[in-house]
Amino acid sequence: MSDSELAQLELFAQIDELVRRLQQWSQGESPWEPLNQSRALVRRLLTRLETLRIRLEAPLVVATFGGTGTGKSSLVNALVGTECTKSGRQRPTTTKPVLIAQSGAELQTLNLPLEQFEIVRVESSVLRDVVILDCPDPDTSEEETAGSNLEMLRRVLPHCDVLLYASTQQKYRSARVLDELDVASAGCRLIFVQTHADTDEDIRGDWRKLLGERYEVPDVFFVDSVTALTEQQSGQRPSGDFAKLQDLLTTRLAVVQRIQIRRANLLDLTSATLAKCREQLGEFAPAVATLEDALVTHRQKLTREMSRELKSQLGACSHLWERRILSEVTTLWGTSPFSTLLRVYSGLGALLTSASLYRARSGAQLALIGAMQGTRWLTARQRERSAEGQFEELATLGIDQNLVREARLLIGGHVLDARLDPSLVDSRPGEDARLETARFETGFLENAKQQIDETIERLAKRNSGILARAWYELLLLSFVGFVLYRAGRNFFWDTARDPLVKILPIDFYVSAGLFFALWAVILVMSFCRRLKRGLASEITTMASEMAEQKLTGGLFPHLESALQSLHNDRRRLDEMTETCRRLRGDVATSPDLGSPRQLNAETITAAS
Repeated sequence: MSDSELAQLELFAQIDELVRRLQQWSQGESPWEPLNQSRALVRRLLTRLETLRIRLEAPLVVATFGGTGTGKSSLVNALVGTECTKSGRQRPTTTKPVLIAQSGAELQTLNLPLEQFEIVRVESSVLRDVVILDCPDPDTSEEETAGSNLEMLRRVLPHCDVLLYASTQQKYRSARVLDELDVASAGCRLIFVQTHADTDEDIRGDWRKLLGERYEVPDVFFVDSVTALTEQQSGQRPSGDFAKLQDLLTTRLAVVQRIQIRRANLLDLTSATLAKCREQLGEFAPAVATLEDALVTHRQKLTREMSRELKSQLGACSHLWERRILSEVTTLWGTSPFSTLLRVYSGLGALLTSASLYRARSGAQLALIGAMQGTRWLTARQRERSAEGQFEELATLGIDQNLVREARLLIGGHVLDARLDPSLVDSRPGEDARLETARFETGFLENAKQQIDETIERLAKRNSGILARAWYELLLLSFVGFVLYRAGRNFFWDTARDPLVKILPIDFYVSAGLFFALWAVILVMSFCRRLKRGLASEITTMASEMAEQKLTGGLFPHLESALQSLHNDRRRLDEMTETCRRLRGDVATSPDLGSPRQLNAETITAAS
């Protein structure tokens, strides 16, 4: 197998993969109406593509196209070299499609409604690799009704590979014919022919300019069909543009070009359909973006409101966590002067009770002290249970219903503007909502407790690090060092140097003890204040995270899921469009064939 054949097979495999991706993309229903419309358009396209795939090895179908009296039938007769169709210049002669094919050609592979055609078998070199279809005129006065010429024409043209567009000096500006050509040219190559060269002036320059706005026009043939037929019947070889046109049909549209032409038609139609799909979706992209901005705005508003409520609830439990942090800090700190002060501060209530027990002198005093201690213990337990209850209420903390109603009203309007299903913003049934809420509250509370434990452990480690310990131990011991220095200097230096200097009295040590106690209290309070600041900061962060967690999925999880899905579908559509564009550049066809520059919505819908 040659390299060119291998490259061709690889190209065809990529086209087949593109078709598979199109089939996958077009499946299913979406709550977004424009996406459903685009998928329906792609499904119609796939039906057309399947027809092209089935006819891949069949002869090319070359259909004549043009206004009444433009000499289409005469052109067909001249091309095959014999008079096989009726011709007329003033009225629509062809009312039933005529299919001209080589004797012995297998027409079933063309996937055409053969029972609706008049089939003519002719031996001609032109028909070696093509069949010619002489179509009804598109500019008759009748409307497209069942059985009409126009209805028949529109049903036949989607099965054609090449359109032989014939026109004259009088007809080339016909708006009706040009409009029908827009529809007929979807997924086809084009050959432009000016007939009646024996009587008309050459208008190819002006015609090319007129066509150039909509089509790629590589060449326009200027022929006299009657003279060409007469020359062939007399045994002469046709000359001029007619000879070039015959050569195009017999050699340049031969087997070697058949598959390329059909693949190019397939890719052109696919590219135009995907472009239309992107246009349909892009039309509502601003409304979708506005909807997403509104969702973000309301989510932020609800998050701030819930964060404020959660912060208030978490703050009510802070005294419990402060004691836990202090206990964890003293455990991590180990044995040292300052950690001893922290332990004394932490167990101050128990210490005072123990001291009062030593002062009791009778059973009544012991009973009174016991009652006081029991009352204090019960009060502490009640405060702990109250704080734990407030903490558990975090899981049931709801969203302000006024904000929910406001969000549903505003978001609902944006949903309608974006052409999304309004049911995406409807509330869920009550029972399902309660079950979901119960499951959510259990998971939320467990996660919140885990976050609290991690926060306490993190704060304890942060405040018991080597720098923090060194700083507070230094501040505490600096006072003790000052007192020892002052007493030692007085005893060893001042009295030795001057016998009249007296040793510091006991009042100095009492005052030093009082100031030491005050200094210790200041350091302990400073340390506790540091713990509170850190805890307050963590509570603020935790409240925001918990609010985000409670609003995971937003107020409208189905809507946000639908938005994510439609973004994925648009991304896949963009990828397929780029793949189609690249593949179309790799498929080479005859440079003498024209093609549409761009297909509009009506063209794609009619062609598919």
